[in-house]
Amino acid sequence: MRPGFFMFIHEMLNREQRVSRRNTFSIFQLIDPASQERKQSAVTSVTNPQLKGIVTRLYCRQGYYLQMNPDGSLDGTKDDSTNSSLFNLIPVGLRVVAIQSVKTGLYIAMNGEGHLYTSELFTAECKFKESVFENYYVVYSSMLYRQQESGRAWFLGLNKEGQAMKGNRVKKTKPAAHFLPKPLEVAMYREPSLHDVGETVPKAGVPPSKSTSEPVVMNGGKPVSKPSKPT
Repeated sequence: MRPGFFMFIHEMLNREQRVSRRNTFSIFQLIDPASQERKQSAVTSVTNPQLKGIVTRLYCRQGYYLQMNPDGSLDGTKDDSTNSSLFNLIPVGLRVVAIQSVKTGLYIAMNGEGHLYTSELFTAECKFKESVFENYYVVYSSMLYRQQESGRAWFLGLNKEGQAMKGNRVKKTKPAAHFLPKPLEVAMYREPSLHDVGETVPKAGVPPSKSTSEPVVMNGGKPVSKPSKPT
């Protein structure tokens, strides 16, 4: 599939308004028998859809497909058929996307230190600007954080070993930041509800909280414990 084909699809996602909300038809259903199964497994419901996105794999120029493991950690895989490398690419603004795992339903996010992590809730840290590089690869940069002095963007990236990198160490001109989306189907999504950074999913009978005692999975699965409060 030509790289330019993805950009054509993605531009059309935000402009085309002619598809019925109750009967979304995808050309990929004709060539991909598993497309219906992926749709059913996607956490984002297609009931009352408002946004057109794509189900895709993100192939990094380092030679890996970005994947989200069951524990929420991020890394790369050479396997081009695993469900852990399937993502919902949901447009949430002009050339701004949310990247949600089809398998886990978690969103990819970047914190203020440049670490990638995964979030059950959609927050401002889950927004990534999508830009096309000169070689037709796509780069994804945090909408919330960048270098304070130079203003250089922080990018999603994988190193040569397929490990997730800190965003402030990824350069736009290097293969680590270059991703080639490989769309499998066009899909309809409801607009994600925006939550505050740090807000957690409340358990039944428990009021909402903005703190948690659970360790957060950061950048390749390394648990980062939150500092304890002084007594």
